[in-house]
Amino acid sequence: MSPTPTPALSHPHLHPLPVGDSSTFPSLTESGAPTDVYETHTTTGLVAAHELQPEGQLMSGRSSMTHVELGAGGDVEKGSLEGSNKEGKEGESKIVTWKENDPEDPRQFSNFRKWVVTVIATALCFDVGLSSSIITGGLVPVKEHFHSSTEVVNLTVCVFVIGFGVGPLFLSPMSELLGRKFIYLLSMGLFAIFSIPCAVAKSMAVLIVFRFLAGLAASAPMCNAAGSIADCWSVNERGHKMSAFSSILFISPCLGPIFGGYMAMNISWRWIYWFQVIVTGFLFFAVLLFMPETYAPTLLARRAKRLRKETGDQSIMTEQEMKRRPGPEIVREALLRPMVMLVTEPIMAAFSGFLCLVYGLLYGFFFAVPIIFAEGHGFSYGQTGLVFFGILIGIAIIAITGCPAQENYYQRRVIADGGSTVPETRLPMMMGCAITLPISLFIFAWTSNPSTSWVGPAAAGIPFGFSLVGIYISANSYLVDTYTQYGASAMASKTFIRSLAGASVPMWIDYMYGRLGNEWAGSLLAFISLALAPIPFLFYFYGARIRARSAMAT
Repeated sequence: MSPTPTPALSHPHLHPLPVGDSSTFPSLTESGAPTDVYETHTTTGLVAAHELQPEGQLMSGRSSMTHVELGAGGDVEKGSLEGSNKEGKEGESKIVTWKENDPEDPRQFSNFRKWVVTVIATALCFDVGLSSSIITGGLVPVKEHFHSSTEVVNLTVCVFVIGFGVGPLFLSPMSELLGRKFIYLLSMGLFAIFSIPCAVAKSMAVLIVFRFLAGLAASAPMCNAAGSIADCWSVNERGHKMSAFSSILFISPCLGPIFGGYMAMNISWRWIYWFQVIVTGFLFFAVLLFMPETYAPTLLARRAKRLRKETGDQSIMTEQEMKRRPGPEIVREALLRPMVMLVTEPIMAAFSGFLCLVYGLLYGFFFAVPIIFAEGHGFSYGQTGLVFFGILIGIAIIAITGCPAQENYYQRRVIADGGSTVPETRLPMMMGCAITLPISLFIFAWTSNPSTSWVGPAAAGIPFGFSLVGIYISANSYLVDTYTQYGASAMASKTFIRSLAGASVPMWIDYMYGRLGNEWAGSLLAFISLALAPIPFLFYFYGARIRARSAMAT
């Protein structure tokens, strides 16, 4: 069941806020309960540890798409601190909290400041998503320049996507230890630096190596941006913003071939990489100058450090500092648990398999479209990229219609079920899209012959884009609600295996189309998606029973 808000304790100064549905990135601490929401507000900004400890209820809760939201408030007056010293047990820790109406609490930011965070976080993901596919518009010139094979040139896409999958396994726990802003700056700085050797590469080896390093560095926004948005907006405020953000994750890769195709055709393939350097450098300074730190444990830790320095009281700390395990242990668990979940959790295996298909199909389109439209219909690089507008139209349709309808259905069920509902309520949109996905692929396949009009396969992109985003958003929401305590591992597991699937596509898609032909190659993908279509229906009707047998699911 989806978690319900935790009750307040009887302390007169504690005002816990309502908490939300589920966590994507819970904190890795020693506590038994997940410590991903901390919305305790006090009048003094400090509270004795024993007052937060009974049943762990006030300290622990769950929220959507955020690591830990432990309130760290404004300055604590000296008098308040002294009073807290007298009330607490001798030698007992004093936990830093948000103060009421605390200006440092990201939830108390002005709407303008919240939107600045939201726009920059979304722009970071747009940049790295665009960069993952923008080079597909210039692969042929690269192949000709280095006199290389198709398979070797395609590696420039593969290794970048592999970096996407591996990076979050390290960067997600690092952001918990160091804060979001530092990781953004490190990520975008290295991404820009690693893109420069790609722009001036003298060999394919240099291009491939630095594309992998660039993908590794660029992965930080993918595992942190949603958390930054959730840091600022409450559960009730963030729904549509998260849907728009999720859509961007698909929109940006679809725009990549358009930009890359025209740059390669009219300027040079090297300018694709210089474009990445310029945009990423601009965003680096946007983060540096305009994006505040929003990760509450980091803000708490800074305040606690300042108070210890000002007062000399070493018992002042955050709950994270009191409970956190050693950094190496956090990283080790972040690396191992996702792999364990993949092989021991049927829910993770089923949904990860479906998301692998979705991600693989998206990257498959980047290579199938040039085969059908450039080779089959004689389109230029730029014209071939324009075909992806069909997918963009489909994404816009699902964002405007399907996502709001799914959210409204979910909210109605929450009200009808008394404040919480089961994870399966997230699946209706996925059920519909699981039907439209194979239909779109069959249309794409059997209109892709060079003797037929190009309109058919181009139009198939509309239901294709619609289906991809609907499946992705619903599946993510279901996994988050199902693995509330292990949400970080669930997302890392899904991201890792999904990225490997996407990275593998360029290595066999050309060969498959060459051996099977356009119609049967596309049909094979359609039959695979048809075989996986029953998954959301199975979990909608039997998910509760399956979750009951799981060691990690709620």
